Amino acid sequence: MENKLHDVRLDNGLRVLVKEVHTAPVASFWVWYRVGSRNEVPGMTGISHWVEHMLFKGTERFPKGAIDRAIARAGGTFNAMTWMDFTAYFATLPAQQIELALEIEADRMVNSRFEPDEVEAERTVILSERHMYENYPVFLLEEHVTAVALLLHPYRHETIGWESDLRTMTRDDLYRHYRTYYTPNNATAVAVGDIDGEAMIDRIARAFGSIDPGPEIPPVRFQEPPQRGERRVAVSGPGSTRYLHVAYRAPAATDADWPALAVLDTILGGAKGYRGASPNSRTSRLYRALVDGGLAAGVSTSLVPTVDPYLYTVTVTLLPDSDPQQVEEVLFREVDRLRQEAITARELEKAKKQMRAQFAFSTESISSQAYWLGFSSIIADVDWFTGYLGRLHGVSADDVQRVAREYLDATRRTVGWYEPDSSAAGAVKSEE
Repeated sequence: MENKLHDVRLDNGLRVLVKEVHTAPVASFWVWYRVGSRNEVPGMTGISHWVEHMLFKGTERFPKGAIDRAIARAGGTFNAMTWMDFTAYFATLPAQQIELALEIEADRMVNSRFEPDEVEAERTVILSERHMYENYPVFLLEEHVTAVALLLHPYRHETIGWESDLRTMTRDDLYRHYRTYYTPNNATAVAVGDIDGEAMIDRIARAFGSIDPGPEIPPVRFQEPPQRGERRVAVSGPGSTRYLHVAYRAPAATDADWPALAVLDTILGGAKGYRGASPNSRTSRLYRALVDGGLAAGVSTSLVPTVDPYLYTVTVTLLPDSDPQQVEEVLFREVDRLRQEAITARELEKAKKQMRAQFAFSTESISSQAYWLGFSSIIADVDWFTGYLGRLHGVSADDVQRVAREYLDATRRTVGWYEPDSSAAGAVKSEE
């Protein structure tokens, strides 16, 4: 039956999610691992992202470059991604060719080589990637604000990792990480598309069922201590533009307050799909106050669904002649207005309508439906995705004001400024 979701678990612990969608003769197959920067400690930051890269370096069955050629010949696309809570690999292919994706992922789950010369070559690549990010002032500012806003939890580290760790990690460190986390009992396989659900479950079981479950996954025990006052950080570096980045403590995706905070985010910063803000951001409160108000070239907000509590952020790009103090005052005035004054029924319904539209746009393709099923299974469970619209419908104006008062308190924020300095190689100051 079309759109029926099959949810089974193999004997080795692999969770399998399969959904039939017969709108086009294509299928998308993903393998999600519950490992990202959340699972890293100082000295090993960036290791999950590096391991992701290494799984493209070949196995005996699929030597280096063979996956690229095989997917291209089959008329498909493929890629991978690492983030705070997960690492994921996917391929989208003509439905009759989807077996290729199963074979590739089952093979590199256990047979990736991690040859020493490839490890060293990739070290250079990842360091170059890190240096590329450092050319962007917003990256530097966000990195330092996050490290000040979160004192203990591994979310304080960027997924790319700190350069000192990238220079010192070894091949054995990477391989140990791979063998610990790239296992069936730490993974979810997702297949969506023009497939027979029961038959696909059988095919996944044949490809992955004989793989050893793997070791017990080390628990993440870090719990961020409460913030006891506003924190500030100043970053200086090359450029000619000032940036403001403000981070508030935010709840985990499974928290009952998360849907109301998502509506709040839409009102302040505009509705978003999983690829970022939509043009509707121009009608948001912060855009009207800061951009239309002639103080900023741009403003964006971010509320990220995460396993553990993380951050709600606002980023402002100032105009050359803008007064930084005035920008702060206007930003915090809009935040306080949301905390003190209830939103209207019209504004609430407009925000929900925009969010429903973005949800539809974000789930219209076969690949994106597979993405959301897998992503939700990692950060919460599949009903986080399937029940999203229902929870959104239940958010009231009182809920929005309540979460604004709780989470957007001045004592829970970290304020960061990027000040251009043509003579600075990079400097950071922080205080609480």
